[in-house]
Amino acid sequence: MTKTALVTGASRGIGRAVAQRLARDGALVAVHYATEADAADEVVKGIEADGGQAFALRSQFGAPGYVDDLFDALESGLKARTGTAELHILVNNAGIKSVQEPEDVTAEQLDELFEVNSKAPFLIIQRALGLLPDGARIINISSGITRFGNPQEIGYAMSKGAVEQLSLHFAKHLGPRGITINSVVPGVTDNGTEPVFRNPEIRAHLSEMAALKRVGETTDIADIVGFLAGADARWITGALINASGGALLD
Repeated sequence: MTKTALVTGASRGIGRAVAQRLARDGALVAVHYATEADAADEVVKGIEADGGQAFALRSQFGAPGYVDDLFDALESGLKARTGTAELHILVNNAGIKSVQEPEDVTAEQLDELFEVNSKAPFLIIQRALGLLPDGARIINISSGITRFGNPQEIGYAMSKGAVEQLSLHFAKHLGPRGITINSVVPGVTDNGTEPVFRNPEIRAHLSEMAALKRVGETTDIADIVGFLAGADARWITGALINASGGALLD
């Protein structure tokens, strides 16, 4: 039986690497995107070129009816390819970031951060419960910003802290069904889109923050997600997995 997976925010960065990893592991992957259709199509074509299975679907988180849009496309895509809408792996990766002084954060900006980063994952899990079979896997992508103080990212950190609570409380709720749910907490990770990582001096400085003395790559995170999505992680749930290379250890 082919396993199925939904990865949100999979057109680039960590989500892209996760989609590619799950496809290599044999899953049919739904590659979600918000605005970058060409990038999502590129991910799908790359997966197919490697012998995997994938399809793209669009939903703009925060827009009216975005959860319905996501699941209408997901269920129709899965049924067309497998005959059923059963979903075995859900990866909540999509998110937005905000960097500014705390005094400048507006209520509207906080609403957007929590809508996309916190509320959407909750609603997606809630809606997916009817599609997830016993023994399914849910992985939420948090952020290392929840582990140290950076005032300029306070809103982002608050929204990611809420994501971690999803894993804790849903783990107890879904445990009787054998469904595991965990949070992966990346540290400084080169997602391929931020120019700062192309600066050798800055990259060297960021590398010194980690015990393993390098900047994280998207595949580092994807491999951890792949493990959590597999059978070997059956006894891990409600956990926070530090995926920072040992950053900022005391």
